[in-house]
Amino acid sequence: MSSLSDDFDPSGSRAAERSPAALPVPGRVTFSRLELNRILNLYGRMVADGEWRDYAIDFLKDRAVFSIFRRASEVPIYRIEKDPRLARKQGAYSVISAGGLILRRGHELDRVLLVIDRKLALV
Repeated sequence: MSSLSDDFDPSGSRAAERSPAALPVPGRVTFSRLELNRILNLYGRMVADGEWRDYAIDFLKDRAVFSIFRRASEVPIYRIEKDPRLARKQGAYSVISAGGLILRRGHELDRVLLVIDRKLALV
C-alpha cells in the first residue's frame, strides 16, 4: 500500500506551484495578445521609418497603457490606453498625445490606431 492518501495527487501540487506565475495578477488590466500584436506591428513599422525609438507598457489597476517615445529620455509622444470602465460609453481604447489631448477614442483598437497609422489612413 502507498503511504500517500488516495486524494493526494503529487502532479497537482506541482501544477499549483506554477500557476501563480502563469496567471496575471488579479485586478490588473492588460492588453490581449491580439491587441498587443496590433500595437507592436504599428510600432515596428514606425521604428523602421525612424520616427519612434522606445516604448513602455504599464498594467495598472484601472487601465493598460502603451507609451511611445521618440527618445528614451523624453515624455511619451503618444499613449495608447485601454480603460474597460469606458467600454460601454465612449470606448475602451484611446490615443493620447504628449500634451494630454485625446486624439481618438473608440470601441475598436484598429480604428483608434488610424489616427497615428499614416500608411493606412492615407488610403
